[in-house]
Amino acid sequence: MKKEIHPEYVEATVTCSCGDTFKTRSTKPELRVEICAQCHPFYSGKQKLVDTGGRVERFERRYGNARPQRKKSSEDKAKKTETQE
Repeated sequence: MKKEIHPEYVEATVTCSCGDTFKTRSTKPELRVEICAQCHPFYSGKQKLVDTGGRVERFERRYGNARPQRKKSSEDKAKKTETQE
């Protein structure tokens, strides 16, 4: 390896938004994360809705009450033609 071109590798403190902290090594002495192993649903077993900037609420406002339209089957089309005759 070439000397003096690599950053200093120091002990870092990682702080999660849930309040959990742990030590690791990094090129930065302090790291802030949104999700860690203590609050991630896969590891904790708790389902936690992670909303970034109100996207879930915006989706529910737009499409919350909308029901998907089902495709008309051939039976529905046949019934419709029978009633018209």
